[in-house]
Amino acid sequence: MRIMGLDYGSKTVGVAISDPLLITAQGIEIIRRESEKKLRRTLARIDQLAKEYGVEKIVLGFPKHLNNSVGERGIKSLELKDKLQKRTGIEVVMWDERFTTVEADRTLIEADVRRENRKDYVDMLAAVFILQGYLDSLK
Repeated sequence: MRIMGLDYGSKTVGVAISDPLLITAQGIEIIRRESEKKLRRTLARIDQLAKEYGVEKIVLGFPKHLNNSVGERGIKSLELKDKLQKRTGIEVVMWDERFTTVEADRTLIEADVRRENRKDYVDMLAAVFILQGYLDSLK
């Protein structure tokens, strides 16, 4: 069994996958989106990756405000959850993603990744943090 983690953004979707023992999360891809309103290709790619890796559950980052309220990005994430479940037939779990992008950016800074290159990795690393948080909660 493997679990997929997703960091859903308006322009990209960071993708991470667990190892078969559900111990660690590894980043595998950043899906670039042509338009925020078009999801067909994004859903197709996620479905393809889920089949390729034998994914049995998807953990989707759920952006909330600091006061725990749900804003526009959170509503879009809930809409994506429904579309993913219909497309893949896989259970999708929402996971609080507050501070994951900040943590990912900080990690890249500490790793001396140049500013212009950070944007190429931050979404995938955020997906890793989302998935790893979920995996750690299972223990």
